[in-house]
Amino acid sequence: MKMRMKRSIIMFTILFWGGVTFAQSSTGASDKDKYVQIVTERSNKIVASLNLTDSVKFKKVRDIVAAQYISLNDIYDARNASRKQIKDQAGEDKAVVTAKIAEVDSNVNKQLKAQHAIYLSKLSKELNASQVDQIKDGMTYRVYPLTYAAYQDELPNLTDVQKGKIKAWLIEARENAIDAESSEKKHAWFGKFKGRINNYLSAEGYDMKKEGEEWQKRIKERNMKN
Repeated sequence: MKMRMKRSIIMFTILFWGGVTFAQSSTGASDKDKYVQIVTERSNKIVASLNLTDSVKFKKVRDIVAAQYISLNDIYDARNASRKQIKDQAGEDKAVVTAKIAEVDSNVNKQLKAQHAIYLSKLSKELNASQVDQIKDGMTYRVYPLTYAAYQDELPNLTDVQKGKIKAWLIEARENAIDAESSEKKHAWFGKFKGRINNYLSAEGYDMKKEGEEWQKRIKERNMKN
C-alpha cells in the first residue's frame, strides 16, 4: 500500500505540473449526442470507482453525474454566446463592453453556485458523504488526495494544525474545480490554493524551495531502490 501511494505521488508530480488538458468544450446541435456519449462514458468511469453492487443505483448515479457535466456545458455555452454577441456589437465603447461581459460572468457564477448545490443534493440522496467525496475526486482527477499525500510526503514533520489547514484549502479548491469548464481550469484552482498553502507554510518557517529539492532527492532514491 505504501509503495502504491509513493508511486501515485510520483505520478502526480508529473501529471499535475504537466497540465493535462481535457476541455469541457462547447457543443453545437450537430454534435450534442456525441458530447452526451463522451460525458456518459466519463461518468461511468467515475462512478465505477464506488464499486456499487446495485446496478439500478449505479445507473442513476452515473446519469446524475453525466447530467451535471451537460448542465455545466450548457451554462458555459450560453456564456460564450453572450460574450460573443457583446463583442460583436459595433460601436460599443470598450468600457461598456467590459462592464457587460463582467455582468454576464457574474450571472454565470450565480448559476454555477445554484447548479452546484442542486447537484450535490441529488448525489447525497443516493450516496453517503464518503462516496460523494469519491465522485468529487473523480471529477477533479484526484488532485486533492494526491496533493494532500504529496505535502505529507514532502514535509513529514507537519503538525496536525498545519495538516488541517492544508486539507481545508485543498477541499475548497476541489469544490471550485468541480464546476470549472476544462481540466486546465480545474488544475488552476488547485494551483491557486497551492500558492496559498505554500505562503502559509513559508510563514510557518518552512523553506519550501529547500524542502522541495530534498523531497525530489528522496523520490529519486526510492526509484533507484525499486
